[in-house]
Amino acid sequence: MTTHAPQTAQSVTLPASLDEAVAALTAMPAAVPVAGGTDLMAAVNRGQLRPAGLVGLGRINEIRGWQYQDGHALLGAGLTHARMGRPDFAALIPALAAASRAAGPPQIRNAGTLGGNVVTAAPTGDSLPVLAALEADLVVVGPLGSREIPVSHLLAGRDLLAPGELVAFVRVPLLHAPQVFLKATGRTGPARATASVAVVLDPARRGVRCAVGAVAPMPLRPLEAERWIASLVDWDNDRGLAPEALTAFGEYVAAACVPDPPDGEQLPPAVQHLRRTVATLARRALGRALS
Repeated sequence: MTTHAPQTAQSVTLPASLDEAVAALTAMPAAVPVAGGTDLMAAVNRGQLRPAGLVGLGRINEIRGWQYQDGHALLGAGLTHARMGRPDFAALIPALAAASRAAGPPQIRNAGTLGGNVVTAAPTGDSLPVLAALEADLVVVGPLGSREIPVSHLLAGRDLLAPGELVAFVRVPLLHAPQVFLKATGRTGPARATASVAVVLDPARRGVRCAVGAVAPMPLRPLEAERWIASLVDWDNDRGLAPEALTAFGEYVAAACVPDPPDGEQLPPAVQHLRRTVATLARRALGRALS
């Protein structure tokens, strides 16, 4: 598993069900659940983590697919990025499929999972702004049963996993409306995002949802910009917007997510570039969603 294998983990448990996984984590609170291991094992190899034990989730079939539930999709936490990037999933949740296809090179997409992306909560996690824009919930299982918490609460540290708990499913509303995910990287080809934007239309509520990733420790929702642009959309006809409105929306989002310094000083050049990048991504994402 790692070049430092002798010091990595004292035990490895491979449960075949969620109940067995919860029992294993309860019996050994210091153990760490692992699915694809794309982030966990990288931390182990860098010497940043030395888990006392590992609970492998790869044999739990119930978290490797999805099902429909009351207008929502219940996505298994074990879904890989490669599986979510396929056309049948893209027809269900287009923005999440786009984020999965952008998650990295094939070896990362084949191993990395939706649940791992959420629990690791890396600022550059590609699925996180999409889940924030969709206002998804997590189904957490543990010794006391199951409970639901908003994704945003876990990412913000408002509701953390208790000992013995793990994320089993992600509950996403099916909006049946255009969704777009875009990201910018520092180089050509698969790479971590320097900024990412998810835009989701919600015609039933006449709303526009937007989330910006990679520019802060967790995805940011520019709520005022969302409400402002939603008030300009002609929801009853072609949903078109003038180019000036799209540009203004991008600048509104960028200013909210990459704000000016409180002391009134000028932004450093690198931060100015980041703000322009966010503005461009937000403008393009909304334009594609409305078209």
